[in-house]
Amino acid sequence: MSAAATPAQILAGRIALVTGASRGIGAAVAKRLAAEGAHVVLTARTVGGLEEVDDAIRAEGGAATLVPLDLSDHPKIDQLGRSIFERFGRLDILVGNAGMLGSLGPVAHFDPRSWERVMALNVTANYRLIRSMDPMLRASDAGRAIFVTSGLARGVMPYGGAYAASKAALEMTVRLYASEVVKSNLRVNLLDPGVVRTKLRAQAFPGENPDVHRAPEEVAGAFVALASPECRRHGEIVEA
Repeated sequence: MSAAATPAQILAGRIALVTGASRGIGAAVAKRLAAEGAHVVLTARTVGGLEEVDDAIRAEGGAATLVPLDLSDHPKIDQLGRSIFERFGRLDILVGNAGMLGSLGPVAHFDPRSWERVMALNVTANYRLIRSMDPMLRASDAGRAIFVTSGLARGVMPYGGAYAASKAALEMTVRLYASEVVKSNLRVNLLDPGVVRTKLRAQAFPGENPDVHRAPEEVAGAFVALASPECRRHGEIVEA
């Protein structure tokens, strides 16, 4: 499943699913997990981006499986879960990273279709991932689930719109899930990467200089720490 492990590969032999893996934080995390020995299952809508990440992983001796997928098509998440079970029989690491900004603006003026699209991806897709992947995460000797959140979930920024509301809903969903699996080997956490140089950040603040922010690669280590079998953190909001 993966290249021969070295002593430094703390995720050797682990199976990891990363959503939104074609660029930005998702791509950086996928590469880092693979470098630590995990076989990474990568999902995103952009096939070309997934192939570029796959090329980079394989160039370093890692292994990946690509699954082009629109997570807003929720029944396909169950199909993904079934495929992972049929091939691997378990899932050790779930990284729920895929998300969209939508538009920013007053709640009273927000376009209903845009609101629904943001909620479908940022909230409902992650709930469906939990629902589908939970049995396999529990089958792991050290299942780890990590979901990407934002400081907007906890502070009120006017015009934050559906994105802020969706991250608040995601946080409660994940915290509920964590409380319900506390007696298992599964560890569930939220990770707030802070301000990172991503396409989503550029969409939200198009006028700022992106070079003043951290690159996605600079926060990938925080995901590895939470994905490690040695991690004991649970039910937390971790800042990268």
